[in-house]
Amino acid sequence: MQRVLVFQILWLLSCNLTVASDLLREQRYAQDIKDGLVVGKALSLKAGDQEFLAIHGESDNNKIKGGVILLHGMGANPAWSVVVQPLRMGLTEHGWETLSLQMPVAPRGAGLWAYDALIPEAAPRIAAAVQFFQQRKIEKIVIIGHSMGARMGLETLAAGVPNGVIAFVAVGIPTNADEPDAGTLGALKKLKLPVLDLYGSRDLPSVLGNVKSRKIAARQAENEGYRQVEIVGADHYFRGMDESLLARVNAWIGREAAESKLVYEAGEEKEPAAPAQPAQ
Repeated sequence: MQRVLVFQILWLLSCNLTVASDLLREQRYAQDIKDGLVVGKALSLKAGDQEFLAIHGESDNNKIKGGVILLHGMGANPAWSVVVQPLRMGLTEHGWETLSLQMPVAPRGAGLWAYDALIPEAAPRIAAAVQFFQQRKIEKIVIIGHSMGARMGLETLAAGVPNGVIAFVAVGIPTNADEPDAGTLGALKKLKLPVLDLYGSRDLPSVLGNVKSRKIAARQAENEGYRQVEIVGADHYFRGMDESLLARVNAWIGREAAESKLVYEAGEEKEPAAPAQPAQ
């Protein structure tokens, strides 16, 4: 029995070392989205030698407040109907350009451990999105992640905040209290960037059960810009509460953009990963 257990542990460890995003699954998502996209423009961005899909939304407002990068949850896509779509479409009506990214996805049916292993792949994609907005002369950038996308965004920013990024919104971020110096809690202990920790009163146990732990971790980082907000009645996907989600996010990032004293100079960005260019 002990030999079997050791074998299983070694097998899982070897899987963790070889996990990479399921590019065929991403391609299927991309084709479906391009065929049915009504609002926004499908783009192909490049991170290193890997291309990935993004959906760009432009604003009709004369004065653009900034750019918003959206990171979907586990196994989803940039046109995901919950959380991502209401924000990528709604924020353009409030003076923001949006860029919703295809985040790394594991093969269908893979467990949480597989997505943990994919978190490093998020960094070059986020860097490519930041660079996209910089090339459009958009000076203030906010990153918004939902669920696993929130973890990917948070851990990327904890390793280094790109020039131009002024704030981060984590919607329903899962937290493992057994890893106080890793994952969500470890990242919060390092990050001083303004953070909105947004969750529903009916959220997942891994979100609700660690509200206090996240606040303590941010306090250890002396992050004066960290805020927690609970939306009463909302579940993890904010079903039926799109307007409440949009209103809360728009109000907070609007204040951050107005208060930010960011001075942007092209070419001086600090990227969390190797330079990434839009694909031709």
